[in-house]
Amino acid sequence: MVKTRLIPVLFIKNGLIVRSEDFSYHQNIGNVVNQTQRYNSWNVDELIYLDISRDPVYDLGRDDHKVDAYSSHEEIIKTISRECFMPLTLGGGIRTMENVDFLIRNGADKICINSAAHESPDLVRQTALKYGSQAVVLSIDYKVLNNTPIVFTKFGIVNTGLNVLDWIEEGAQLGAGEIFLNAIDRDGKASGYDLKTIGEVVEKTMLPVVACGGAGNEYDFLELAKETKVSGIAAGNWFHFVEGSYLRAKKMLKKNGVDVR
Repeated sequence: MVKTRLIPVLFIKNGLIVRSEDFSYHQNIGNVVNQTQRYNSWNVDELIYLDISRDPVYDLGRDDHKVDAYSSHEEIIKTISRECFMPLTLGGGIRTMENVDFLIRNGADKICINSAAHESPDLVRQTALKYGSQAVVLSIDYKVLNNTPIVFTKFGIVNTGLNVLDWIEEGAQLGAGEIFLNAIDRDGKASGYDLKTIGEVVEKTMLPVVACGGAGNEYDFLELAKETKVSGIAAGNWFHFVEGSYLRAKKMLKKNGVDVR
Protein backbone atom coordinates (compact mmCIF):
# COMPACT_ATOMS: atom_id res chain seq x y z
CA MET A 1 0.00 0.00 0.00
CA VAL A 2 1.31 3.47 -0.94
CA LYS A 3 1.97 5.64 2.09
CA THR A 4 0.60 9.17 2.36
CA ARG A 5 3.28 11.82 1.89
CA LEU A 6 3.52 14.98 4.00
CA ILE A 7 5.15 17.70 1.92
CA PRO A 8 6.33 21.24 2.76
CA VAL A 9 5.95 23.74 -0.08
CA LEU A 10 8.32 26.68 -0.30
CA PHE A 11 7.45 29.67 -2.46
CA ILE A 12 10.35 31.73 -3.82
CA LYS A 13 9.75 35.33 -4.82
CA ASN A 14 12.68 37.47 -5.99
CA GLY A 15 15.16 35.26 -4.18
CA LEU A 16 13.41 34.93 -0.83
CA ILE A 17 11.07 32.39 0.72
CA VAL A 18 7.71 34.08 1.24
CA ARG A 19 4.47 33.52 3.09
CA SER A 20 1.64 33.58 0.57
CA GLU A 21 -1.98 34.67 0.97
CA ASP A 22 -4.60 34.82 -1.79
CA PHE A 23 -1.78 34.42 -4.32
CA SER A 24 -1.35 38.21 -4.04
CA TYR A 25 0.11 39.11 -0.63
CA HIS A 26 3.64 37.87 0.03
CA GLN A 27 5.61 38.35 3.24
CA ASN A 28 9.38 37.71 3.21
CA ILE A 29 10.23 35.06 5.80
CA GLY A 30 13.66 33.62 5.00
CA ASN A 31 16.34 32.55 2.55
CA VAL A 32 16.39 29.36 0.55
CA VAL A 33 19.44 27.80 2.20
CA ASN A 34 18.27 28.12 5.80
CA GLN A 35 14.82 26.75 4.98
CA THR A 36 16.26 23.78 3.09
CA GLN A 37 18.61 22.95 5.96
CA ARG A 38 15.70 23.14 8.40
CA TYR A 39 13.70 20.57 6.45
CA ASN A 40 16.75 18.36 6.02
CA SER A 41 17.01 18.18 9.80
CA TRP A 42 13.39 17.03 9.98
CA ASN A 43 13.95 14.33 7.34
CA VAL A 44 10.84 15.36 5.41
CA ASP A 45 9.31 13.06 2.77
CA GLU A 46 10.04 15.52 -0.04
CA LEU A 47 10.14 19.23 -0.82
CA ILE A 48 8.35 21.35 -3.39
CA TYR A 49 9.94 24.66 -4.39
CA LEU A 50 7.85 26.97 -6.59
CA ASP A 51 9.24 30.22 -7.97
CA ILE A 52 6.39 32.77 -8.06
CA SER A 53 8.51 35.79 -9.02
CA ARG A 54 6.74 38.28 -11.27
CA ASP A 55 9.98 39.84 -12.46
CA PRO A 56 13.57 38.68 -13.07
CA VAL A 57 15.04 40.20 -9.88
CA TYR A 58 16.63 37.66 -7.56
CA ASP A 59 18.19 39.29 -4.53
CA LEU A 60 17.94 38.53 -0.83
CA GLY A 61 18.35 42.21 -0.09
CA ARG A 62 21.00 41.49 2.51
CA ASP A 63 23.83 39.10 3.30
CA ASP A 64 23.30 37.23 6.55
CA HIS A 65 23.89 33.83 8.10
CA LYS A 66 26.94 33.57 5.80
CA VAL A 67 24.62 33.34 2.81
CA ASP A 68 25.42 35.56 -0.17
CA ALA A 69 22.71 37.37 -2.08
CA TYR A 70 21.69 35.53 -5.24
CA SER A 71 21.95 37.11 -8.66
CA SER A 72 19.77 34.74 -10.69
CA HIS A 73 17.13 32.04 -10.65
CA GLU A 74 19.74 29.56 -11.84
CA GLU A 75 22.01 30.32 -8.89
CA ILE A 76 19.16 29.77 -6.45
CA ILE A 77 18.32 26.39 -8.00
CA LYS A 78 21.94 25.26 -7.83
CA THR A 79 22.14 26.34 -4.19
CA ILE A 80 18.96 24.47 -3.27
CA SER A 81 20.08 21.27 -4.99
CA ARG A 82 23.43 21.30 -3.14
CA GLU A 83 21.65 21.55 0.21
CA CYS A 84 18.61 19.33 -0.36
CA PHE A 85 18.91 15.65 0.57
CA MET A 86 15.31 14.55 -0.01
CA PRO A 87 13.21 14.14 -3.19
CA LEU A 88 12.84 17.57 -4.76
CA THR A 89 10.15 19.02 -7.02
CA LEU A 90 10.92 22.33 -8.74
CA GLY A 91 8.53 24.61 -10.60
CA GLY A 92 7.90 28.17 -11.67
CA GLY A 93 8.98 29.97 -14.81
CA ILE A 94 9.27 26.78 -16.86
CA ARG A 95 8.63 27.53 -20.53
CA THR A 96 11.03 25.38 -22.58
CA MET A 97 12.77 22.01 -22.61
CA GLU A 98 15.97 23.91 -21.86
CA ASN A 99 14.38 25.03 -18.57
CA VAL A 100 13.36 21.45 -17.83
CA ASP A 101 16.80 20.06 -18.66
CA PHE A 102 18.48 22.63 -16.40
CA LEU A 103 16.29 21.72 -13.43
CA ILE A 104 16.78 17.98 -13.88
CA ARG A 105 20.55 18.44 -14.25
CA ASN A 106 20.58 20.42 -11.04
CA GLY A 107 18.84 17.96 -8.78
CA ALA A 108 15.11 18.07 -9.51
CA ASP A 109 13.41 14.68 -9.24
CA LYS A 110 10.17 16.14 -10.62
CA ILE A 111 9.24 19.18 -12.69
CA CYS A 112 6.10 21.12 -11.79
CA ILE A 113 4.45 22.71 -14.86
CA ASN A 114 1.52 25.13 -14.60
CA SER A 115 0.87 27.95 -17.08
CA ALA A 116 3.20 26.47 -19.71
CA ALA A 117 1.04 23.35 -19.87
CA HIS A 118 -1.75 25.55 -21.27
CA GLU A 119 0.45 27.65 -23.54
CA SER A 120 2.59 24.78 -24.84
CA PRO A 121 0.95 21.43 -24.05
CA ASP A 122 3.65 19.65 -26.01
CA LEU A 123 6.12 20.63 -23.28
CA VAL A 124 4.37 18.18 -20.95
CA ARG A 125 4.51 15.49 -23.60
CA GLN A 126 8.18 16.10 -24.40
CA THR A 127 9.19 16.11 -20.74
CA ALA A 128 7.34 12.85 -20.10
CA LEU A 129 8.93 11.21 -23.14
CA LYS A 130 12.43 12.30 -22.14
CA TYR A 131 12.32 11.79 -18.36
CA GLY A 132 9.26 9.63 -17.74
CA SER A 133 5.76 10.55 -16.56
CA GLN A 134 6.83 10.15 -12.93
CA ALA A 135 8.96 13.29 -13.37
CA VAL A 136 6.08 15.47 -14.60
CA VAL A 137 3.75 17.17 -12.12
CA LEU A 138 0.77 19.05 -13.54
CA SER A 139 0.30 22.03 -11.22
CA ILE A 140 -3.29 23.29 -11.06
CA ASP A 141 -4.35 26.51 -9.32
CA TYR A 142 -8.11 26.82 -9.06
CA LYS A 143 -11.09 28.67 -7.65
CA VAL A 144 -14.58 27.30 -7.05
CA LEU A 145 -17.05 29.36 -9.12
CA ASN A 146 -20.76 28.49 -9.02
CA ASN A 147 -19.90 25.19 -7.32
CA THR A 148 -17.47 24.25 -10.11
CA PRO A 149 -13.66 24.13 -9.69
CA ILE A 150 -12.16 26.30 -12.45
CA VAL A 151 -8.50 26.39 -13.50
CA PHE A 152 -6.65 29.72 -13.22
CA THR A 153 -3.19 30.51 -14.60
CA LYS A 154 -0.67 33.36 -14.51
CA PHE A 155 -0.35 33.47 -10.70
CA GLY A 156 -4.06 32.83 -10.23
CA ILE A 157 -5.13 35.81 -12.35
CA VAL A 158 -6.33 34.37 -15.67
CA ASN A 159 -9.58 32.41 -15.68
CA THR A 160 -9.16 29.67 -18.29
CA GLY A 161 -12.79 28.57 -18.07
CA LEU A 162 -11.59 24.98 -17.81
CA ASN A 163 -13.14 22.60 -15.33
CA VAL A 164 -10.38 21.15 -13.13
CA LEU A 165 -11.59 17.60 -13.75
CA ASP A 166 -11.46 18.04 -17.54
CA TRP A 167 -7.99 19.60 -17.41
CA ILE A 168 -6.65 16.73 -15.29
CA GLU A 169 -7.93 14.24 -17.85
CA GLU A 170 -6.22 16.17 -20.65
CA GLY A 171 -3.01 16.47 -18.61
CA ALA A 172 -2.94 12.72 -18.04
CA GLN A 173 -3.27 12.14 -21.78
CA LEU A 174 -0.34 14.50 -22.37
CA GLY A 175 1.82 12.42 -20.04
CA ALA A 176 1.64 14.04 -16.59
CA GLY A 177 2.35 11.58 -13.80
CA GLU A 178 1.10 13.52 -10.80
CA ILE A 179 -1.28 16.37 -9.90
CA PHE A 180 -0.46 19.29 -7.60
CA LEU A 181 -3.80 20.86 -6.70
CA ASN A 182 -3.71 24.30 -5.06
CA ALA A 183 -6.84 26.14 -3.89
CA ILE A 184 -6.37 29.87 -4.53
CA ASP A 185 -9.21 31.00 -2.27
CA ARG A 186 -7.76 29.05 0.67
CA ASP A 187 -4.17 30.18 0.23
CA GLY A 188 -2.89 31.50 3.56
CA LYS A 189 -6.36 31.41 5.15
CA ALA A 190 -5.83 28.45 7.52
CA SER A 191 -9.47 27.52 6.88
CA GLY A 192 -8.93 23.84 6.10
CA TYR A 193 -8.64 21.98 2.81
CA ASP A 194 -11.26 21.96 0.07
CA LEU A 195 -12.36 18.41 0.79
CA LYS A 196 -15.14 18.38 -1.80
CA THR A 197 -12.99 19.30 -4.78
CA ILE A 198 -10.03 17.21 -3.64
CA GLY A 199 -12.27 14.20 -3.13
CA GLU A 200 -13.79 14.58 -6.59
CA VAL A 201 -10.36 14.87 -8.19
CA VAL A 202 -8.98 11.81 -6.40
CA GLU A 203 -11.98 9.76 -7.48
CA LYS A 204 -11.75 11.00 -11.08
CA THR A 205 -8.08 10.31 -11.82
CA MET A 206 -5.70 7.40 -11.43
CA LEU A 207 -2.80 9.83 -10.98
CA PRO A 208 -1.39 10.58 -7.52
CA VAL A 209 -2.86 13.83 -6.16
CA VAL A 210 -1.02 16.24 -3.86
CA ALA A 211 -3.38 18.77 -2.29
CA CYS A 212 -2.39 22.22 -1.02
CA GLY A 213 -4.15 25.31 0.31
CA GLY A 214 -5.87 25.90 3.64
CA ALA A 215 -3.85 24.10 6.32
CA GLY A 216 -4.29 25.76 9.70
CA ASN A 217 -3.20 22.96 12.02
CA GLU A 218 -2.28 19.29 12.00
CA TYR A 219 -5.93 18.26 12.36
CA ASP A 220 -6.59 19.67 8.90
CA PHE A 221 -4.03 17.13 7.63
CA LEU A 222 -5.83 14.36 9.49
CA GLU A 223 -9.22 15.35 8.11
CA LEU A 224 -7.87 15.41 4.56
CA ALA A 225 -6.22 12.02 4.95
CA LYS A 226 -9.33 10.45 6.46
CA GLU A 227 -11.88 12.00 4.08
CA THR A 228 -10.04 11.48 0.79
CA LYS A 229 -7.54 9.09 -0.74
CA VAL A 230 -5.09 11.87 -1.45
CA SER A 231 -1.51 10.75 -2.13
CA GLY A 232 0.22 13.80 -0.68
CA ILE A 233 -0.69 16.45 1.88
CA ALA A 234 1.10 19.71 1.15
CA ALA A 235 1.30 22.99 3.06
CA GLY A 236 3.42 26.10 3.08
CA ASN A 237 2.78 28.68 5.78
CA TRP A 238 2.00 26.33 8.65
CA PHE A 239 5.33 24.53 8.37
CA HIS A 240 7.19 27.84 8.39
CA PHE A 241 5.64 29.36 11.50
CA VAL A 242 4.86 26.49 13.88
CA GLU A 243 7.69 25.15 16.00
CA GLY A 244 8.41 21.49 15.27
CA SER A 245 5.42 21.47 12.93
CA TYR A 246 6.48 18.67 10.61
CA LEU A 247 7.49 16.18 13.29
CA ARG A 248 4.42 17.05 15.32
CA ALA A 249 2.11 16.47 12.35
CA LYS A 250 3.74 13.17 11.42
CA LYS A 251 3.39 11.90 15.00
CA MET A 252 -0.27 12.87 15.18
CA LEU A 253 -1.12 11.30 11.82
CA LYS A 254 0.54 8.00 12.78
CA LYS A 255 -1.22 8.01 16.14
CA ASN A 256 -4.55 8.31 14.33
CA GLY A 257 -3.93 5.46 11.93
CA VAL A 258 -2.79 7.31 8.83
CA ASP A 259 -0.17 5.30 6.96
CA VAL A 260 2.49 7.98 6.53
CA ARG A 261 6.13 7.47 5.65
